[in-house]
Amino acid sequence: MSALQWLNEQFSFFGIPVYWSDFFGNLLALATVWLALRRSLVAWPVQILGSVLLLIASLNVHLGGNAARQVVIIASASWGWATWRRSRQQEGTINVRWASWQERAALIGVMAVGTFGFAALLKATDASFYPGAPWWMVLADAWIFVGSILAMYTQARRYVEFWFVWLAVDLVGVPLAIHSELYFSGIVYGIFFIMVLVGIRDWASHSKGQEIASPLEPAVVLEGRNDTTSTSA
Repeated sequence: MSALQWLNEQFSFFGIPVYWSDFFGNLLALATVWLALRRSLVAWPVQILGSVLLLIASLNVHLGGNAARQVVIIASASWGWATWRRSRQQEGTINVRWASWQERAALIGVMAVGTFGFAALLKATDASFYPGAPWWMVLADAWIFVGSILAMYTQARRYVEFWFVWLAVDLVGVPLAIHSELYFSGIVYGIFFIMVLVGIRDWASHSKGQEIASPLEPAVVLEGRNDTTSTSA
């Protein structure tokens, strides 16, 4: 049996059938989130390897949008890795910040247009779920793809909003994964939800001083709030 065939085999995880590719890919995805919490450069290569495994799992259950998502994540992670390396070389650490209101508006616009546009493409090509799948399923698959791209972009740009985008992806990802019988992915998405809440608090506390602060508090100039915490390699 080849490695690819083995990865597409299922095993029982506490009575739940789980693909090996889905299992190991999601373990690495969890490791990626934990490393991102620490603002570690290692998060990027771990994410690339996990996405390769999740690509295999998605193709195995015919999730076109989710498969395309993994391809984009692999490419985006390479860019994000280079961006963080350059940031640490220039600033001595990985500084994070809140996006400006203009940047937030642009993200929301891309979120809406991108999701509906990609859903239309998936629907026209019958690349999501099965031919004639209802629009709500295709839109969910499309959002997982578009939301992941935005999450990768905002993570590479070191915006605290990165965590809010992942939160929105998780809210759709849990029922979508369970519906697609990727049960372990559904469990992991649930764990992600908790980790994302922790991530929002952590990155917000380390956000670099700026005039545009948290959307949850008045815009003020934050003086003397430099991140002195060392970043893992």
